[in-house]
Amino acid sequence: MNQASILPERHGAEAAPYPVEPIRAQFPILGQKVRGRPLAYLDNAATTQVPTAVMDAVREYQSTIRANIHRGVHTLSQESTEAFERARGALARFIGLGEEHGLVFTSGTTEALNTVAHGLSAGDGVPASLGPGDEIVVTGLEHHANLIPWQRAARRSGATLRVLAADAEGRVHLDELAALLGPRTRVFAMTACANATGYRPPYETMLRMASEAGALTVLDAAQAVSHETMDLASLDCDFMAFSSHKMYGPMGIGALAGRLAALERLSPLRLGGDMVDWVTLEDAAYAPLPSRLEGGTQNVEGAVGMAEAARFIEGIGRPRIDAHVRRLRARAASGLARIDGVRVLNPDSTDSAIVAFLARGVHPHDIGTLLDERGIAVRTGHHCAMPLIERLGGEPTTRASFAAYNTEEEADRLVEAVAAALKVLA
Repeated sequence: MNQASILPERHGAEAAPYPVEPIRAQFPILGQKVRGRPLAYLDNAATTQVPTAVMDAVREYQSTIRANIHRGVHTLSQESTEAFERARGALARFIGLGEEHGLVFTSGTTEALNTVAHGLSAGDGVPASLGPGDEIVVTGLEHHANLIPWQRAARRSGATLRVLAADAEGRVHLDELAALLGPRTRVFAMTACANATGYRPPYETMLRMASEAGALTVLDAAQAVSHETMDLASLDCDFMAFSSHKMYGPMGIGALAGRLAALERLSPLRLGGDMVDWVTLEDAAYAPLPSRLEGGTQNVEGAVGMAEAARFIEGIGRPRIDAHVRRLRARAASGLARIDGVRVLNPDSTDSAIVAFLARGVHPHDIGTLLDERGIAVRTGHHCAMPLIERLGGEPTTRASFAAYNTEEEADRLVEAVAAALKVLA
């Protein structure tokens, strides 16, 4: 097949302009070369890169007011506390929290989801929300971070874990969820976008169905917040988890947001400093929210950087970013599907930034290695979603994922490089 026939036509002057070059200029790492080639960074579902505004915000914090928060009376401690709480407020606005909501800082989505699963099943300090005979429903799309904690919560509490299975194409269906939900359903946990395939389930409707059935609802929004407008106040969602490093912010920081009434039901995951009201040698009382769920020294510079990343996203506009990454995903998926021997997962998805594929008879690690030689960074393997990969045939995949700074030329480079790699590997 002629490579030119693999690639779609480039957008002409009639397309709405998207300021990709000014956006790229804000990311110093994108200007470097890898293996002598310009870097095409297409591993954004794992970690996005960081703009200078975020670096500058973190550097300014570290250079001017770095100190422990909440417990100091000196100026730096008070200013650091104010910066931390301003970051909390900025992120609350970013995801559309209402007065009945709260936001707790965590180390990322994984800790946030563990906090919920542990907090509902532990029964330490607050009555456990899960017990024998109760049911927890998760989907077959989940990252391990939204599956393994619920497996343990079920074992600990005596509840039953039930799975809304994915079909052979990696999709889930409303009628099958309706059949699973019942009077003993206490928790329903799902992703806003399958990180292994890019499939976006109808999570708004599914959350509403579970909420109407009386369940607490949990949404893993890690793959959505960087480009999709999230308005928690309009969702039937009790808990939502997301990470800074997938939205152009620092690593090691994330958030658990949700209804205050639901957050109040959580037993703390981390015990220690700043999460207590009083302590004796025999007992302790927990502090009010959010401190109750934020034990230990906080990643203040991370919170500052995460809030700046949210401002960066808002400065471009999430609808513009969303439309841009969807176009790139569609362009790459269309080109990859034209390559002999390539199977694109969820080829018809139109609302995602992720494209994953299989190449007949070729291991994805080999593809990833050859792409790296051309300066193209992708992800290969099971993507911490082994049950979903098993459902789709069990073979590891190659995954490319797009962000605000990626270009049509990079999508085309991906397609061309995969075609060239398969010729070599054949």
